[in-house]
Amino acid sequence: MMIQRTVCFSSLRKLLHHPACVSSSSSKIGAYNGYASQPSSSLPLPLPSYNGEEYANVDWDSLGFGLMPTDYMYINKCSAGQNFRNGQLSRYGHIELSPSAGVLNYGQGLFEGTKAYRKENGKLLLFRPEQNAIRMKNGAERMCMISPSIDQFVDALKETVLANKRWVPPPGKGSLYLRPLLLGTGPVLGLAPSPEYTFLIYASPVRNYFKEGSAPINLYVEEDYDRASRRGTGSVKTISNYAPVLMAQIRAKSRGFSDVLYLDSATKKNLEEVSSCNIFIAKDKYILTPATNGTILAGITRKSVIEIARDHDYQVEERGVTVDELIEADEVFCTGTAVGVAPVGSVTYRDKRVEYISGSGTICQELNSTLLGIQTGIIEDKNGWVTEIN
Repeated sequence: MMIQRTVCFSSLRKLLHHPACVSSSSSKIGAYNGYASQPSSSLPLPLPSYNGEEYANVDWDSLGFGLMPTDYMYINKCSAGQNFRNGQLSRYGHIELSPSAGVLNYGQGLFEGTKAYRKENGKLLLFRPEQNAIRMKNGAERMCMISPSIDQFVDALKETVLANKRWVPPPGKGSLYLRPLLLGTGPVLGLAPSPEYTFLIYASPVRNYFKEGSAPINLYVEEDYDRASRRGTGSVKTISNYAPVLMAQIRAKSRGFSDVLYLDSATKKNLEEVSSCNIFIAKDKYILTPATNGTILAGITRKSVIEIARDHDYQVEERGVTVDELIEADEVFCTGTAVGVAPVGSVTYRDKRVEYISGSGTICQELNSTLLGIQTGIIEDKNGWVTEIN
């Protein structure tokens, strides 16, 4: 049994800076090499106090995209037929699950991904968190799950960021990646919705997703495996969509590619997605991206890039995009919370390698600079996308 301290958001600011609070960890990044998670504390612990130390002891210049456990995670539970109520902050660690939990037996689970950024003045920002909440709510409906309200979701993100404030990288050094999970944790034997659900958020400081860093990536067009099929769950951020892409991804990486670009399962002629991000192609002032027609995830970064591009007088179309159009494009780039706006240097299709322009002066670079500027508070947010955490 896990005994946790309940912390309401309104009192969190005072607790974080109370002189009686003691920072729980001064571990360096090296302490997490080969990290194995520890059980959550069974006793209430004080929330972290920074005592004048603004950051955790991390080599921010060496930050990549890997798990670096922070101090606290957020947990909220709900039984079937009820609604989520007040959640709790707990020390980061193991959670207990029944062997017959719905998420373990039938894959009844969803996840989200978003980031917190630090401004030059030290204030912390979230980017369109309500969109993640809406997407989780839509996914929960498709997966027959109970979900937190939009306000509960956003407030939980804020609590998690504030509790792990010292792990938010300095400006320009990365972001605090937040992973909300919605899991069917109640016991089931026969195929049925779980009788209990857990909403959980953990965090990790991150920087570049691909090993290439900000350099262009190289994609392989996959024809042997499908990512999603019509009338399936390709448009839902369910956990069961991601493990199936590993085989094709591992095979592509063993051949020197960064990732896999999938085609539609019906005709094998139209682009769908990369393993965990959306795809765009550009030529002159025209930008194309596959329409979210039920097999493609409606990415929040994708949505934002489309709006930014239109504001910059690009003509953006959301429709079926063929392999032939991909081959004829001037630029190709990917979008996602983890990757941002990532340039594609080449795509290999049936052993034919096509190269694309990248670097300074490209559409990709323009859109990425604008998006990141808004996310980090450098560029004025005229759309109300940024939420400041007070």
